[in-house]
Amino acid sequence: MSEETGSRAEQRARTRRTLLDQSRRLFTEHGYGGVGLAEIVAAAGVTKGALYHHFDGKPALFRAVLEQVQREVGAAVAGAAEARTDPWEQLTAGCRAFLTASTAPDVRRIMLVDGPAVLGWNQWRALDESSSARHLEESLAALAESGILRPQPVAPLARLLSGAMNEAALWLAGSGDGQDLEDVWSALSRLLESQRRSE
Repeated sequence: MSEETGSRAEQRARTRRTLLDQSRRLFTEHGYGGVGLAEIVAAAGVTKGALYHHFDGKPALFRAVLEQVQREVGAAVAGAAEARTDPWEQLTAGCRAFLTASTAPDVRRIMLVDGPAVLGWNQWRALDESSSARHLEESLAALAESGILRPQPVAPLARLLSGAMNEAALWLAGSGDGQDLEDVWSALSRLLESQRRSE
């Protein structure tokens, strides 16, 4: 690759990063409906043509931002789980990390509030399934196979827990009371513990 080609590729990558960063900030502050393309390109310091070079429009840009947010939350959950060696502690650490990450204003607004509204429920669920919900189901399946979970179908349990955590995360993000995270975690811990097989 020539130096000129390499520098053009770097410039394109920088432009894309800037568009994602500025869009994420604006979507967090004003919501998807409160932000126009003109504001995004002005904040990023690029032309509309540059935006359309990278994204088909505002919905595609939002989807890219949402995917970025989901990857970061997924990494936080995986990191918390991988820091433990006990399988049950991996599950609980991952669940707590999800709740904690979801209280961040950008995660709440982009992933939990605007995500389903902008993409539609089916597309949002498909993205959720491919990230956090899939990891939760895999973790529960491993616990079931090793006899740690009570015998039961794993798929419905994963959906119930995922829905409960998403709803709790929405509530936490709007509560403004730091004690609420501990209260939610205490309730979720009891719910998880009720699915654990007695020794």
